[in-house]
Amino acid sequence: MVTTQITLVQIDNYGPWTVTPEPRREVDLQTLQSRLYADLSQQVGREGGYVFFTRFDNMIAVTNGLSRADHELIQESVANRYPVTVSMGIGTDPSPRVALADATRVLQTAGSAQDRDRREILGGDLLPEDDRTDGDVRIAHFDVIDATGTYTDRVDAFETFIAIEQGYAALMRHMHAEHDSLSFFVGGDNIIATCPDLSAADYEDAIAHVSNEVGVELQVGVGRGRTAHDAGMAAKHALEDCRHNGTRVERALPAD
Repeated sequence: MVTTQITLVQIDNYGPWTVTPEPRREVDLQTLQSRLYADLSQQVGREGGYVFFTRFDNMIAVTNGLSRADHELIQESVANRYPVTVSMGIGTDPSPRVALADATRVLQTAGSAQDRDRREILGGDLLPEDDRTDGDVRIAHFDVIDATGTYTDRVDAFETFIAIEQGYAALMRHMHAEHDSLSFFVGGDNIIATCPDLSAADYEDAIAHVSNEVGVELQVGVGRGRTAHDAGMAAKHALEDCRHNGTRVERALPAD
């Protein structure tokens, strides 16, 4: 059974901090955000998790395998090395959408993101170690079919960017609304989704939806594992099978 552990990471009191005592340079804010994301990605990744930047002041992580102590250590590291702190809400559910909603509720209940009295909150329910299995996490790794030949080498860089972003937006909305999945753009032409236990037909439906809505052609490899890293590596290998076989959907897991 799939059980996804999601952690919402939110910078504390970030909006007011960016303009106190006066507005800070945008280049400095962008640098801070990107460095914080890189550090979180590395720290969570050491334990087998994935972090996605979303809006940068809010980041979403798949944290199966990370304990409460692991989360506390990350918070301590951020507080020691950055002029900001982070709060973390945790949720677990077979549906990543529900898990994120639960994690979000933890932080919203504790206070506003712009409340200077809400600092380094850590709350929510973790997946007990005894309940973990080798199939807890489902990761789907999408990419655009022949993005280089279709876009990169044929149209200007901004038109390519628009096309890829349109494909991402269409996929993100569809996977969230129809399949309780959370999809994230991760650079180039790649989108990674954390999903419940979906069928091959569900993925084919998502690919057809994006093609029909925005004309972007996708393929996807799907993997499962004990952690996001395990599932993600399986998905990467399945995606290579798509490229080799000329198929749209490949699953590195037993057939339904």
